[in-house]
Amino acid sequence: MRSPIVAFLLISAFLITACTPSADLAAPEAAFRTSNVTLLQITEDRVGGITAETAYAPKAIEASLPGFTTEGIQTAVENNTEWALAAFNTDGFQVLQVFKGQNGKVRTVHGVTHHLQGPNAERIGMTFAEIGTARADCRIGRNLWRGMAICESTGHPNVELVFAIPGYTGPFDVLPPAQELFDAQLQRILWTPKT
Repeated sequence: MRSPIVAFLLISAFLITACTPSADLAAPEAAFRTSNVTLLQITEDRVGGITAETAYAPKAIEASLPGFTTEGIQTAVENNTEWALAAFNTDGFQVLQVFKGQNGKVRTVHGVTHHLQGPNAERIGMTFAEIGTARADCRIGRNLWRGMAICESTGHPNVELVFAIPGYTGPFDVLPPAQELFDAQLQRILWTPKT
């Protein structure tokens, strides 16, 4: 027979576990991959306060994103690595990567955290199926993004979604069948100013 103390500890452990979000089996899996906190909204016309007219300069980008700081980083784009300005929120969390255009303005912005939202409420960590992307709106990534799916955000041709395809082993020159894309997870949201 167990002692009352052991019984109390077992019941307490069960109750504590039952009340934690990670033990809530009814909670949707997406809640663990995404966030309901939105630091920035990406629309067709802007990323937060960044627009087609924003100069590629730390002070200009920080003025467009109040409370954010910037720092130079080197990061991978599809065909090579580039220097960019990373934008960090007040907690020091990297939210964006901002790339320079030839005209001295912002060329493109990559959203890299689940704490931002795309024009159709897309969030980093959501699956291809959850977003409802059409395979016909996608192409296969090349070079450094080999084996990834790059898709247009529905109705927003200047916003692209970059998906990682778990376990995909090729061929790498074509998109995988629709059923293999089903669980692909959104890794980046790419915004390019409209021309």
